[in-house]
Amino acid sequence: MTKRFWNLFKVSPVIIAATFFVANSALAAEVNEQVTNAAQLSEAQDSNDMSQVTSVSQFSDVQPTDWAFQALQSLVERYGCIAGYPNSTYRGNRALTRYEFAAGLNACLDRVNELIATATADLVSKQDLATLQRLQEEYSAELATLRGRVDGLEARTSELEANQFSTTTKLVGEAIFAVSDVFGGNRADTTPSTADNADLDSNTTFSDRVRLNLYSSFTGKDQLQIRLNAGNIVPNNGVSGTNMTRLGFDGNNNNSVVIDKINYAFNFTDAVRVKIDASGGELYENVNTFNPDFASSGRGALSRYGRFSPIYRQGQNGAGLTVTFNPNQAISLTGAYLAPSTGNGVFGANNPDLSNGLFDGDNAIFGQLTFKPSKAFNIGLTYARSYFAGNAANSLFQGTGSAFANNPFGAGTRTESNNYGIEATFQLGSTLAISGWGGYTTADARAGGNIGADADIWYWAGALALKDFGGEGNVLGVIFGQPPKVTGGSIKDVAANVNLDDDTSYHLEGLYKFKLSDNIQITPGLLVIFNPEHNDANDTEYVGTLRTTFTF
Repeated sequence: MTKRFWNLFKVSPVIIAATFFVANSALAAEVNEQVTNAAQLSEAQDSNDMSQVTSVSQFSDVQPTDWAFQALQSLVERYGCIAGYPNSTYRGNRALTRYEFAAGLNACLDRVNELIATATADLVSKQDLATLQRLQEEYSAELATLRGRVDGLEARTSELEANQFSTTTKLVGEAIFAVSDVFGGNRADTTPSTADNADLDSNTTFSDRVRLNLYSSFTGKDQLQIRLNAGNIVPNNGVSGTNMTRLGFDGNNNNSVVIDKINYAFNFTDAVRVKIDASGGELYENVNTFNPDFASSGRGALSRYGRFSPIYRQGQNGAGLTVTFNPNQAISLTGAYLAPSTGNGVFGANNPDLSNGLFDGDNAIFGQLTFKPSKAFNIGLTYARSYFAGNAANSLFQGTGSAFANNPFGAGTRTESNNYGIEATFQLGSTLAISGWGGYTTADARAGGNIGADADIWYWAGALALKDFGGEGNVLGVIFGQPPKVTGGSIKDVAANVNLDDDTSYHLEGLYKFKLSDNIQITPGLLVIFNPEHNDANDTEYVGTLRTTFTF
């Protein structure tokens, strides 16, 4: 403060306390644009709930030994110009800006004028009035600036209210442009120990996927999601002969816009979160998948298998319920039930025909126990029981892994499977993260020619993420593992013409997520599949991809 400023303050201790009072109270809400951190924001919000006091002793943080005690007491008794915070504090040591002081002075003048108008002018001394007048003149420029800023803020607020998309809904979008090609020797053959003589003939593709998410909240703690999706990314398995070459973001509806996801989530209690999926429910969006750097389809791994454990694909594109119980930060328990559906309603939760509907058709019961003893280490234990009613070709892992692992008993066979998984994430410092998963599935045929047969299926993978490599926000990643493989069971004996996955496929993926800006990410990468379809007679296949992701 300037010397001129302090000279004005010498006139009356009442003015000193008045200015500090207002700076610490009602005017904080008017100048909330000055608030720059959470602590100040809390104070600004609290200031909206102040109440008049009748005695300075009501302030728990004001003592008779304080230098401004008598001035504050005088303000209470003579002017009734003191208000306190809900927790009975005054906060007299809080710093103030010149704008806050000017606004506070203006408020005190209003109070003085009110006293004069009500015939209580004798409470205001001539000396105080002269001082107030001089202070008002001193800060006239700041008062005018403050009024202009408030008027401008009100105008901008009115404009936003008039043109806003919705008072409850925000739009979040994502667009992917992808250039990709599959190459290698011969096309993979799904028959063990043999190889297809056909060459792997593939052309370089340029395709896209666009998603628009509408997120609505009605209480501040709930969320309604409606997603619109369009894309023309044709899966690679048609030319490569194996699902192991599929991209993690593929899907083709000829760029026709469809609503592919509708769900509503809310807090049942502080410790219980409930999510209801009406359409497009996916477990990997409802629970922790323990692969945070690569789980996203648009900003994570390039491949389908590299995103997360296949156990999270149970019940994919379903309708149902997910409940997460989180009593503390270290442990949580999730239970879910999903009944998958086809988009055209041929079978699924939305079809009332026999072997369909919410409970009589395909369904998955899911449970996961999550431990988070620290930010550096998270681990999950997962179980899923899946039932396939035989309405279509079974897909135990939704097209992830070998064809035999996805459909060990033949098309349209009623099948049950029990899936067990373990997943973990290790954060080794701020720039290095390691994650991985392992899983075991036992599947049983409940009808058809293989009734009574069973199959054992195993899979595993590990991922390494080197963060901020070459720049802040960039990630260099490597993923290596074995996609789902049939390793045993009675299926080999029951169906003599079908063998196990005799050999072992390995999935190797390298990618570099380059953050061009907060809204643009470019990801080049290479996927290598050794012994596709768990058949060492098949040639190694490669998928080169350049993905550009725009978020808005």
